[in-house]
Amino acid sequence: MSESQPLGGIRTSTEEAVKVVGMLCEGMGIRAISRLTRLDQKTVLRILESAGEHCAQLLDTKIRNVKVGQVQADELYCFVGCKQQNTVEGETERGQFFTFLSIAKDSKLIINWRTAKRTQENAVEFLTDLKGRIQNRFQLTTDGWKPYCGRSGAVKQVFGDSIDYATETKHFAADNPRLAVRPELWKLNSKRVESLQRRRKIGQPDLKTATTCHCERTNLSVRIFTRRFTRLTLGYSKKLQNLRWAVALFVAHFNFCRVHGTLKMTPAQAAGLADHVWSVEEILASQV
Repeated sequence: MSESQPLGGIRTSTEEAVKVVGMLCEGMGIRAISRLTRLDQKTVLRILESAGEHCAQLLDTKIRNVKVGQVQADELYCFVGCKQQNTVEGETERGQFFTFLSIAKDSKLIINWRTAKRTQENAVEFLTDLKGRIQNRFQLTTDGWKPYCGRSGAVKQVFGDSIDYATETKHFAADNPRLAVRPELWKLNSKRVESLQRRRKIGQPDLKTATTCHCERTNLSVRIFTRRFTRLTLGYSKKLQNLRWAVALFVAHFNFCRVHGTLKMTPAQAAGLADHVWSVEEILASQV
């Protein structure tokens, strides 16, 4: 890899590659980037692929032996190619997909992620990966999704009694009285939290601090800064692998480059994994 070609197999300069990656991390779409940089769309996609693969390897290497007190896990919905109802039976590369995220509550670090179907098998793989990245006993909070918290759920299967685990279930109420009569309108209207319920599942978790709010706020950042997660637009992914590269790119940029408004530093700095704010150039040039 030469200095003028920072990404393997991409015949673009460092300046062009950094500009494209920066635009991708700020929520711009492939066509918009192509118009502004005058690069072919296929070139932009190749940069996404190469940078995303590099970021996935970087995250796998750097985020290890993390010391954390509390972790929150949640899933973020999107679709690939078409909505689930338009897929054929047995479709594995199109339809609805979920991005599993685990967040360190205090540092806001995204510890690990997985983009796949929302099944217990994928939840087990996601949590197994999480377990291998944390070196101490910690408190985990998820929502009340049964494949997580059931008697033979993924959390119990992966962690046994080695963590403190709680769930937070939110109960929503309709702001508009019509929604109580016509539930089908809920999809088109905002819902407010009427009440929430927190339950101990494993060990002795602190229910006062057991919440998924920080992870849900990170989900919002994913939707803002990753074009493929914007709703009701044509920005959705057409290929599953491109979606995964885009998520890897976002997570690396969020952890190492984006200064958190509350922390006044990056999540990687807050977690002790970096001593300064990384630039996009550093991400692309880092050794993995």
